[in-house]
This record gives sequence, structure tokens and C-alpha cells, in this order.
Amino acid sequence: MKKQTKFVVGALIIIVSLGWLAWVGAKESKTYYHTIAELSTPKGAEARHRMRVGGTVRAGSIARYTGRVDFVIEGEGKSLPVSYTGSDPLPDTFVDNSQALVEGRLATNGTFVADKVQAKCASKYEAAPGQQKKDYENPGYSNKKS
Repeated sequence: MKKQTKFVVGALIIIVSLGWLAWVGAKESKTYYHTIAELSTPKGAEARHRMRVGGTVRAGSIARYTGRVDFVIEGEGKSLPVSYTGSDPLPDTFVDNSQALVEGRLATNGTFVADKVQAKCASKYEAAPGQQKKDYENPGYSNKKS
């Protein structure tokens, strides 16, 4: 076999392998955003996709166990039980009535098994009542020099 033929065959094997790895990686990293109300409708392969779901943590629903944290998120008049099994610690802002975004898969029993949780507590970042907003928070603020 000629050197040039060996080179072409080797290059094709490498290119095909890299293309296959890129395709599989892109397919696995897709995450679809759904509302809690939409989770009652996914069927077949769609139900097995990674998803993100957002809602408000129900007060009194956070239960901590060894290796997992269970809680319920609510939104649009619906609720969704969530079981967080990720290895990262939950954020400090993850408390009752906080906004949470969970990422994972829907289990066959209707529980959402999350491996990532993001929490937001809007009241922590708002100005205290009676406190004036800083210039950069005012809509008329301009960074230009006169």
C-alpha cells in the first residue's frame, strides 16, 4: 500500500471518529426547558430528554436525607415533586418560597430527579424599603461624560 493511501485512510478514520464524538456529545448535552404544566404531556422519547423546570419552592416541603434532598416546586397552579441527587451543595438562597430552576430527568413515577439546582431569592437583591436606588440602577443614568 502506498504511503499516500495509508495517510488518507488514517485521516478518514480520525475525521469520522471526531465527527461521531461531536455528534454524540451534542446530543447528550441538550437540555429542554419545560414549564410544570407542560410536564404532564411529554410522551415517548421526549420524556427521556434532559429538561429544566422552574418554579417556586413550596413552603415546608424541603426534606433532607442522606444523599438526596426532596422538595416540591409550584407554578401555574401545578406542583412537581423533585428529588435532588447531585453532588454539589445546594445554594444558600435555596429556601422556602424561593425561585428554583432544576435540571435533570422526569422519572416514571412522576418525580423529577434533578442533578442540578439553581435558586434565586429576589428579595435579597432588591433595595430595602425607603432606600434610594444607586445611579446605575436608575433608567436615566448615563455613563457618558458631559
